[in-house]
Amino acid sequence: MTMIQTRRRFLTTSLSLASATAFVRARPARAGEGAPEITTVRITKSPSICNAPRYIAQEFLRAEGFTDVRYVSTPFDAAYQSFMRGEYDFITDFAPVLVYAIDQGMAVTVLAGVHAGCFEVFAKEDVHGIAELRGKAIGVAALGSAQHMFLAPIAAHVGIDPNKDINWVVSPSVKPMQLFIDGKLDGFLGLPPEPQELHAHRVGHVILDSTVDRPWSQYFCCMLAGHREFVRKYPIATKRVTRAILKAADLCATEPARAARLLVDGGFTERYDYALQTLSGLPYDKWREYDAEDTIRFYALRLRETGFIKSGPQKIIAEGTDWRFLNELKRELKA
Repeated sequence: MTMIQTRRRFLTTSLSLASATAFVRARPARAGEGAPEITTVRITKSPSICNAPRYIAQEFLRAEGFTDVRYVSTPFDAAYQSFMRGEYDFITDFAPVLVYAIDQGMAVTVLAGVHAGCFEVFAKEDVHGIAELRGKAIGVAALGSAQHMFLAPIAAHVGIDPNKDINWVVSPSVKPMQLFIDGKLDGFLGLPPEPQELHAHRVGHVILDSTVDRPWSQYFCCMLAGHREFVRKYPIATKRVTRAILKAADLCATEPARAARLLVDGGFTERYDYALQTLSGLPYDKWREYDAEDTIRFYALRLRETGFIKSGPQKIIAEGTDWRFLNELKRELKA
């Protein structure tokens, strides 16, 4: 279902986006590339506000020649089925989820890293570290969800067998965060804006912060990917989408207050304070510095060790990544 804005929200959003015009015009697209082969682009929409660059990229995308920018809502457990049906063209998602999709043979092509960090592992006060999660009840949205595929390798990293030593709790009616707040779980991995809510309510304490704790902080959390057929058929458009998303990541890094306002005024999240906390705390400037291929390799190894995937990292990289646009943009968009 495509996002539909009310007239009031449209006007508010238009004024807010207009404030970004100078930033957009300051870094124009390369005219020598030629116009994009297609002027419509469809991008998935999800609740995770750490993926802010894809939402505040609207004006950047228009500057790149896209006249029809659409955000498509899909249930979190059906996002990749919708992707494979061709209901949208680009997604920014968590690295291990993308690795899993490639292993499953889905036509996904990872193009760039967007930011590192973002998730936090919370625990009850009597749990003091990841090693103490052995035998504990941990909530996840679903087995095979982003929370599950992040936390299982984290547990394995300290010697816990995530398939035997953790009691994974999946609730179809109550969200894991609420179960944690209610004291029915020992631990929970939160994705923005969930960590901000737990901090605001002073529930539990953080035993791992992926923004600062190694090795997780050294790899991308969220990455940009396109449908393989779109990338193959429309290389100029693909490069221009990638450039727009990375410019939006730069805006998040340099002007988080402005980016947070665009996020709220665009109707992508309600809480400006949570949005500002998220954007101010995440390293959106790492897309030039960190190695996107190394992130795919890292998570492919971790997911294979914990039984999520069967493919080795080289197969995942060969079949599901294309770094040529990123490499060109690193040269073009120098800080």
